[in-house]
Amino acid sequence: MTYQSLVLCSAPRSGSTLFCDLLAGTGVAGNPHSFFRREDLAGYAEEFGLPSPEIDGAYLEAVIRQGTGDTGIFAVRIMWETLGELDSALECIHPGLPGAPERLERAFGRVLYVHLTRSDKVAQAISYLKAQQTGLWHRYADGSERERMAPPKPAEYDSAQLADLVARLTAADAGWTDWLATHGIAPVRVDYDDLSRDPRAELAKVLRALGRDSAIADRVEIRAGKLADAESAVWAERYRRELSS
Repeated sequence: MTYQSLVLCSAPRSGSTLFCDLLAGTGVAGNPHSFFRREDLAGYAEEFGLPSPEIDGAYLEAVIRQGTGDTGIFAVRIMWETLGELDSALECIHPGLPGAPERLERAFGRVLYVHLTRSDKVAQAISYLKAQQTGLWHRYADGSERERMAPPKPAEYDSAQLADLVARLTAADAGWTDWLATHGIAPVRVDYDDLSRDPRAELAKVLRALGRDSAIADRVEIRAGKLADAESAVWAERYRRELSS
């Protein structure tokens, strides 16, 4: 089967930045970003030279150019909370289609869905909370800062916030799982632990599904570094202990 696009279905702190880097690094699997995330629309619209941060026909065309580059495949990362707004916009751009998968396919061509999940929701929530608190969202593989959204602040353990994030991240994963199953879509499944352990093997699996040469994965640079540290492990132990008490 020939695919024209790849949709990475995910939730925050699941390894999606690492995986987007890997896909882009192949040169044959698109240039994926969160083009449709509400908070990022203004920045992308400015980058594309568009007058307003709205998902309209002009924005969609610019996104497809950017997300494809010269690779022959369009790729995009879509978080669960973004899907509804994107689908509403696509319904306006491409009216009369029966459902969201048909609208995505009309916009992007035949889609390969990749569902990236992180089974350890406590670790995922801790990563999310610490990023929010410290302002540091990503590091490079050499440990240097890659993306900082706020001035440095210390992280503070908060069981209530962690519980809320665990619930939200669990719901996001369940949302994608149910949506894919409802529409009869069998995605390529990638787990965070497998991705962390052998990122090139998970990339090769997706390249094979795309019909691309999986050996390209062996040459791709690993750019993203881990943020989890000893403090994260202490928080996880404390949270699980409190849950069981």
